[in-house]
Amino acid sequence: MHYTYKTRGTCSQEISFDIEGGKLKNVQFLGGCNGNLKGIGKLVEGMDVDEVIDRVEGIRCGMKATSCPDQLATALKAAKAQA
Repeated sequence: MHYTYKTRGTCSQEISFDIEGGKLKNVQFLGGCNGNLKGIGKLVEGMDVDEVIDRVEGIRCGMKATSCPDQLATALKAAKAQA
């Protein structure tokens, strides 16, 4: 299933991704640090959703209360709640 999440408190504005059989696919960030976010997308490709949440939840960006990886965890938790 395809999901789109509007981020809060980060340079990126949106995250889109697919979840197939509990695995994360096609992660794309709109805005933000292009190279880093493409790298994150490739690193989490095919990983179990819960493992991604465990690894990236709570990561902060500088003095911000959140980060793009933390927002990905939030997006994945929201997607799980919708399923």
